[in-house]
Amino acid sequence: MRPAILNSLFADARTLQGVGPKLEKLIAKAVGRAPEAPRLVDLVFHLPSGIIDRSYRPTLVAAEPGRIATVAVNVLSHHAPPRGRRLPYKVLCSDDTAALEVVFFNAHEDHVRRSLPIGSKRTLSGKIEAYGGRKQMAHPDYIVAADETAGVPGVEPVYRTTESLPARGLGRAVARAMERLPVLPGWQDAALVARQHWPDFVGALRAAHAPQSEVDLLPLTNARTRLAYDELLANQLALTLIRTHMRERAGRALQGSGRLRHKALAALPFKLTDAQTKVIAEIEADMAQPSRMLRLLQGDVGSGKTVVAMMALLIAVEAGCQGAIMAPTEILARQHMAALSAMADAAGVRIALLTGRERGPARAATLAALEKGEVDILVGTHALFSEDVRFRDLALAVVDEQHRFGVHQRMKLQGKGNKPADVLVMTATPIPRTLQLTAYGDMDVSRLTGKLPGRRPVETRVLQAVRLDEVITALKRALGKGARAYWVCPLVDESQKVDLAAVVERAAMLKKVFGSKVGLMHGGMKGPERDTAIEKFRNGETTILVATTVIEVGVDVPEASIMVVEHAERFGLAQLHQLRGRVGRGAARSTCLLLYQPPLTETAKERLAALRRTDDGFVIAEDDLRLRGAGELLGVRQSGLPEFRFADLSVHAGLLAMARDDARLILQRDPELKSPRGEALRTLLYLFERNEAVRYLRTG
Repeated sequence: MRPAILNSLFADARTLQGVGPKLEKLIAKAVGRAPEAPRLVDLVFHLPSGIIDRSYRPTLVAAEPGRIATVAVNVLSHHAPPRGRRLPYKVLCSDDTAALEVVFFNAHEDHVRRSLPIGSKRTLSGKIEAYGGRKQMAHPDYIVAADETAGVPGVEPVYRTTESLPARGLGRAVARAMERLPVLPGWQDAALVARQHWPDFVGALRAAHAPQSEVDLLPLTNARTRLAYDELLANQLALTLIRTHMRERAGRALQGSGRLRHKALAALPFKLTDAQTKVIAEIEADMAQPSRMLRLLQGDVGSGKTVVAMMALLIAVEAGCQGAIMAPTEILARQHMAALSAMADAAGVRIALLTGRERGPARAATLAALEKGEVDILVGTHALFSEDVRFRDLALAVVDEQHRFGVHQRMKLQGKGNKPADVLVMTATPIPRTLQLTAYGDMDVSRLTGKLPGRRPVETRVLQAVRLDEVITALKRALGKGARAYWVCPLVDESQKVDLAAVVERAAMLKKVFGSKVGLMHGGMKGPERDTAIEKFRNGETTILVATTVIEVGVDVPEASIMVVEHAERFGLAQLHQLRGRVGRGAARSTCLLLYQPPLTETAKERLAALRRTDDGFVIAEDDLRLRGAGELLGVRQSGLPEFRFADLSVHAGLLAMARDDARLILQRDPELKSPRGEALRTLLYLFERNEAVRYLRTG
């Protein structure tokens, strides 16, 4: 149960004065909560991203056009436009030095007259402009009586908002939410707080919401550092509790004879790399332990993770049990099925596929065989979570592209067996060490470095989009010599807000040049349509596949040797690296062309330069963290990564190491969090919604 002291913070935002259903939806979007209803905690954790300085208070004659000014005026006269004329409503004001026109567009006259009655003294705050030889202020941000100037802030915080939600409206909601902040217990070590000169948590929140200069918005201010440390401590406590819980629950020792693995390896056209051999040994040692394996396997594009996963699955089968491998997309699941089937056939192992597309009698037959133990290895998507999927004896769950799944999802899968299963998590997106600690601190980590024999380096070129005709001419030459190419666009349909090349339009344009040799694939297509598009490309029926990022993982066509990415400046570094990894898989020399639309931001320039500089995914991952921050690193919000409101791992890496050490020390001394500080730390876990971890406290 959440501590009662936090109930006020977890109340719905609509309990605030002035927040109705429409505003509630807009707030949810602005604070990253949509489609769920926002709560007060979402508002108080939504820190300012900028400030408006209203401290400039000149006389009208001295007021500089283009600056935000707070001015004291006398209201002289109102000038309404003639009926039917779409002209602004003007109010003439002055002080002892000059005149000012206050302008309103689409104004309600009665409202303006109430706000600025003739003969009154008012204080206005807004941007001063020069127009037609007069100074103007359009739609003042503040209009208050002369004796109420305290109502105009000297410095006003600005919050990231969303379309249709006025910044002032969001600011008011945040201010009202802050009024309901409870007095929270002190969960940090008092000596640490004194040494760092940190305020308490609530004091830090209040300071962060009241910046007085641009410096106060930086992540390393005292207030923001304190908030970041609390958030990282909650994260590390939760992961340490989960890790302890997983280690304590009995697993089983799985030892294989090696017979099936020997047969499968003999069927491969290459020898294992030293890195693969080392990682397989680590996994084999883990599986032989009576405690459960929970290991993360990181491998760059082309490092040979699939073979390592198959060796782990065969250990489970050799021990008389079953294995499962789960992928986030149907394309990747089918790719795994194709890659593993040859090794399974060589070893005499029964393998089956289960995705959302398998229905009716075929699905029923697979499920029945699985439950009887007539399927040794099951390959699938989220469909493996379904209640009707029952194993005879699941001993190993392999989860691919882990960043698409959360901690609770991998735990759900490993609970599918009669006994808790070992878990091997794989990712082709190399993860910086700081992210490993926050997202996978509950796991042991193996790294597959280097590439498989035969993987050739990919030449990367960066070109302006205006050279599109040159690219198409070069493509004609290459395709004439038997090459195949991917052409990646960021969107399915033309967006009115972002001027990006649409994949459908690009395919139509390329068809005018290359005819029926152009295929199309995007996320809006049904599974069978996507399969057909891939199959036609694989067998050479089409030689250009125009696609969105659905080809980022799980598409393996060795004959493809050219990758064209449009609007490369819009993609993340890790994503571009993944796309580039789709080529260079065969004997032909491969090229990746990154087309960009100038002008480039400094970050985009650095990103594209990094891709030209290296093809080492681990180096690229560290660059990506530095350039973009952890929040965006692995893509979408539903990435399974912890979402940090305060911590920025590209800045707060030192705090993370402190938090990790602190979490370990806390749980060594007080494993059940029963002490007064322990009770306060339980509140911290609930505050940052690490409720999953609290369940593992036996007294929690």
